[in-house]
Amino acid sequence: MTLLLRPWRASDAPDLLLACTTTLDLATQLPTAEITTVEAARDVIADRLTPGDTCRPWALEVDGAVVGTVALSALETRHGTGWASYWLTSAGRGRGHASAALAAAAAWAFERDWFRLELGHRVNNPASCGVATRAGFVAEGVERAKLRYGDERYDVETHARLASDPYPDLSLPRIVG
Repeated sequence: MTLLLRPWRASDAPDLLLACTTTLDLATQLPTAEITTVEAARDVIADRLTPGDTCRPWALEVDGAVVGTVALSALETRHGTGWASYWLTSAGRGRGHASAALAAAAAWAFERDWFRLELGHRVNNPASCGVATRAGFVAEGVERAKLRYGDERYDVETHARLASDPYPDLSLPRIVG
């Protein structure tokens, strides 16, 4: 099995559309209501999944198919901090891909002198907590009622990983681009 982190491409639009239509819980991660056509998926890739000065999103490819993403955003050079996020399609879950991709993204950041990466997950999402923990991110606390989806508010557990923390014992995907 070959895992690869690479820049998103316009040609990934069908995969992004498929993810949005088959993985219902992505509505909290992506503008799935907007992604109803291949063209709309291309627009999201161009507008929101393109690297910039303060963000670095990667497509997670497994054996040639895009099954998710990992991204670093709010990259701030003075303090060496950033925010990590990730999602996987239903078909890509349960194999450790997200943890490996997250750990690889953290290694990429630490090699470029970032020192602290943070992330958060809803407390009712134990799978996301497991991804963070396996990738070496330590739980630091709960932010009460931080997120709102519809009329419901959710507590968020914050995790962080420091450049000085031990690296997790994971086989990391190759990063290109």
